[in-house]
Amino acid sequence: MASPDQDLAPLLDKNGVRLTVDGAIATVTLNNPAKRNAQSPAMWRTLAEAGRVLPGNVRVVVLRGEGKSFSAGLDRQMFTPEGIEGEPSFIDLARSSDGELDAAIAEFQDGFTWWRRNDLVSIAAVQGHAIGAGFQLALACDVRVVADDVQFAMRETSLGLVPDLTGTHPLVGLVGYGRALEICVTGRSVLAEEAVSSGLANLAVPADQLDDAVRDLAGAIVAAPRDAVIETKALIRGAVDRTYDEQRGAERAAQARRLRDLAGLGE
Repeated sequence: MASPDQDLAPLLDKNGVRLTVDGAIATVTLNNPAKRNAQSPAMWRTLAEAGRVLPGNVRVVVLRGEGKSFSAGLDRQMFTPEGIEGEPSFIDLARSSDGELDAAIAEFQDGFTWWRRNDLVSIAAVQGHAIGAGFQLALACDVRVVADDVQFAMRETSLGLVPDLTGTHPLVGLVGYGRALEICVTGRSVLAEEAVSSGLANLAVPADQLDDAVRDLAGAIVAAPRDAVIETKALIRGAVDRTYDEQRGAERAAQARRLRDLAGLGE
């Protein structure tokens, strides 16, 4: 997959993560294609850092992976007794106290939590394999545009683990309880057609059209007034936790803010 941000000076480029900004659109690229963008704690910390250093004018963040795979999931070296140099192994984590273990996993999750901020719209451009942590990273985004060769799979359960990188909540919200459970406990692949029909992906395109499709979507989002997009995203995000009447009230309050702002009467 070509890199549309390769000519831009990166704000961040380390641990298999590159962040570039072009006006209101930022691109976060997983850029270790030789390892199919396998993930590590260092990558997760850098993903969290990317969220912290985004300029305030950024409105859309595109998440993509270089090479044939979006991300093949956890770096399998984490499963070895020696683990990854400089990082705690799974055995080390298991031997830590309850508080230490919880804090370690919480830090891992930080790289997955900022993508749904109300002031941004995040788009995952997913091709090839998106396995385990890769699947969950795609789920961290607001929308997913996929290539026709995509293969989503949640393999944690088959390894004796659970998906713990914030993926279960959005997965259930997108495809429903029964299908989410079945996908997770079987570890089977979800291909492009099912991804779109189930609501997991917004759009599937031929692999060579993925960048163009994402660019068009990002451009359409940026074309809308920023404050209206922010208010609309907040409304949609909160809808699942509100009753029908509570959502009606939230709509009224949001529209009142927009009308006053447009009339020059906002705070």
